[in-house]
Amino acid sequence: MTNDLKTGGAHGYLRIATEEAFATREQIDVFLRMIRDGQADQGMVSLWGFYAQSPSERATQIMDRLLDLGDQRIAHMDATGIDKAILALTSPGVQPMLDVAEAKRIAAAANDQLAAACARYPDRFIGLTAVAPQDPDWSAAEIRRGATELGFKGVQINSHTQGRYLDDPFFDPIFRALVDMDQPLYIHPATPPDSMIGPMLEAGLDGAIFGFGVETGMHLLRLITIGIFDRYPTLQIMVGHMGEALPYWLYRLDYMHQAGVRSNRYERMKPLNKTIAEYFKSNVLVTCSGMAWEPAVRFCQQVMGDDRVLYAMDYPYQYVADEVRAMDAMDISAEAKKRFFQSNAERWFKL
Repeated sequence: MTNDLKTGGAHGYLRIATEEAFATREQIDVFLRMIRDGQADQGMVSLWGFYAQSPSERATQIMDRLLDLGDQRIAHMDATGIDKAILALTSPGVQPMLDVAEAKRIAAAANDQLAAACARYPDRFIGLTAVAPQDPDWSAAEIRRGATELGFKGVQINSHTQGRYLDDPFFDPIFRALVDMDQPLYIHPATPPDSMIGPMLEAGLDGAIFGFGVETGMHLLRLITIGIFDRYPTLQIMVGHMGEALPYWLYRLDYMHQAGVRSNRYERMKPLNKTIAEYFKSNVLVTCSGMAWEPAVRFCQQVMGDDRVLYAMDYPYQYVADEVRAMDAMDISAEAKKRFFQSNAERWFKL
């Protein structure tokens, strides 16, 4: 594919990339300290022991790009025709940090740094709030600060927090704040916790290749089946990588979930107001981050509705110009393509 990639929308739509990562030096330094001091879980050792320490071209290039919120990132957006980037603190955020005061300080500082970058490039950067779920009340206050003071348009949480999932009532203040601020929650992958990572790690499948999607898809299912959308009907939860495979399982998920409810096999599995597939059409949003594959995009549009599937690049972990060209070339209507690249992001992030 050789067609030029230009910003500005002359092709009929702007390209808004909705899962783009940045890091702060302080965040990475804490990861390295935790690895050095034996406080890191196996996933952090695998992921950040590589990206923050390996001399390989992939690791050094990604680290350089993560830490840049200036000219280099803008140049890379220009080179691939990305008009706007929705930015969030890279996984696992501050969630593995054992010192909760330190985690909150680093998250707040990252939010301030991102807000400053958005102010420098108001037509290019859009921010998502980072939180420290270790302290749900503080996180709720930071969500409100992000929405009302920093101009952020949503919140990102990087799946589990030291093995705890958001379906735990402990985290409910976070959901109340999201609903109060009318902002979406982006659940981004993290490496699986030690309790489930073993067979993946030994096979080299713990990260983006497989473990991310398995763990994050399970997290979303835990939330749906505990009734999060019955408690908060207006809540919108977004996941990347074409829905972490869940859209392709919807038929079986519905069948087996309903069978489980009827059987009374599990104490926590209670009847819901809707089927799992119906929640995907009313409360779940999906981005194509890392999955620039037309059959997958079109399938999700078919089963969820084309108003619920959004474009993302997954910069800097996956920065491939031909993937943008492949999405441009999809055999879908001009109206559906504009929704995919532009209008859905504008609607759900209230841009």
